[in-house]
Amino acid sequence: MSGDILEQILADVRQRLASGGYAPPEKFASPGPDGARFLASLREPGVRIIAEIKHRSPSAGEILPGADGKVETFALAYRRGHAAAISVVTEEKYFGGNPTWIPRARRISGLPVLMKDFVLSERQLDFAAAFGADAVLLIARALTPQELADLVAGARRRGLAAVVEAHGAGEIPRAAEVAPDVLGVNARDLSSFATDLSALESLAALIPPGPVRLAESGMRSRDDVARLAKAGWQAFLVGEALLRSDDPEETLRELRRP
Repeated sequence: MSGDILEQILADVRQRLASGGYAPPEKFASPGPDGARFLASLREPGVRIIAEIKHRSPSAGEILPGADGKVETFALAYRRGHAAAISVVTEEKYFGGNPTWIPRARRISGLPVLMKDFVLSERQLDFAAAFGADAVLLIARALTPQELADLVAGARRRGLAAVVEAHGAGEIPRAAEVAPDVLGVNARDLSSFATDLSALESLAALIPPGPVRLAESGMRSRDDVARLAKAGWQAFLVGEALLRSDDPEETLRELRRP
């Protein structure tokens, strides 16, 4: 995702918010958010993987054809493969997401769910909570330091865990400053969209004690996961390797293999 595309997505989200978008549904999902459960799952022993459900992306195009009809299939496979949690990409225009996938994935899997979107407003936190998300993604680059701090606090007030995402070493201090529940670093360069796991290896040591250290993007094999775990990463977000697999449950088991 180039910087230009990111700025376009953020501009579209602001326009949608200005037009009254991201209004929470009248009927809230039950049970409500359980950020504590999301965090507890990531901190359990073993290889902790957040397995993703995503229809498409601006760089990769369509990743999961017919995604709307496959939410339960993948969520159940992730449950059986012992994922720690499920990530649901809900942004509609660029990623083809749908917020109704959150309660559907949560209901059939019983796993905690992270809502991945471009969150700029507390209204979107209400939106996430209403659909039953347990955690939300906050992208450090998309927010001012004050906005980031306010949204982390707002997430906690609603019972949501805050996953703050940094890109590169330069953004880690600002992400850490707001004391997030989870500090994720994305291996994907936002300019070239290339992934570099070797660069990610050294970054875990820059994250201060406290948040769960989450490695995001680019992991395709058990060796990739083992390499990053050895470098100090505690949890791993995996999307395409599972979504493109003929057997996502078995692929997840293989990624988690000791």
